[in-house]
Amino acid sequence: MPFTVWTVVAVPLLGALIGYVTNRIAVKMIFRPIRPVGFLGIRIQGLIPRRQKDLAKSIGNVVGNHLVEHDDIIESLQKVDLEELLGSVLEQGIGPKIESLRALPLIGGFLTAERVDELKRALTKGILEHRDTIYEKLEQALESGLDVQRLVAEKVAAFPVEKLEKLILEVAARELRAIEILGGVLGLLIGCGQLVIVWALG
Repeated sequence: MPFTVWTVVAVPLLGALIGYVTNRIAVKMIFRPIRPVGFLGIRIQGLIPRRQKDLAKSIGNVVGNHLVEHDDIIESLQKVDLEELLGSVLEQGIGPKIESLRALPLIGGFLTAERVDELKRALTKGILEHRDTIYEKLEQALESGLDVQRLVAEKVAAFPVEKLEKLILEVAARELRAIEILGGVLGLLIGCGQLVIVWALG
């Protein structure tokens, strides 16, 4: 079967155009439309908006059961400089109260700066002597009150789809673009293949 120049050029280009456009639409439909849209009696919605709750549950499961465990949190807490932390808390918590007491005539003479420092050091030392108990109570509180899996799932489920789309595109824009171009390349090859088949059969 004889081919015109127009046929030889148009068929592969048309295949490339169709492949590119269909892949571009497929990529767009990962996120869009955000809300369900009716089209010819069919309910259309982007993949991520439609499955966001399922996605959130899966991410929560992975993070809660495999990435962040209570033991990891406890280990991180044990690396905190508890003495420095207590010093800061005492300074902010009782510092202003002590200053107001020092303004009183009878008490002010007793609450010298040296005695206040001694009091803070004694309080800090007394608390630090029960360091193991503090960590044990923290661990118990985390076990009963911190559900990492549920917390992550709720956060992801409540995350705006527009921001989620922007976040994914910032990370995977190059790969998604490659998918679109690959659609065009495959379409071009299919168009060339069609020409070869028609030529061989003709």
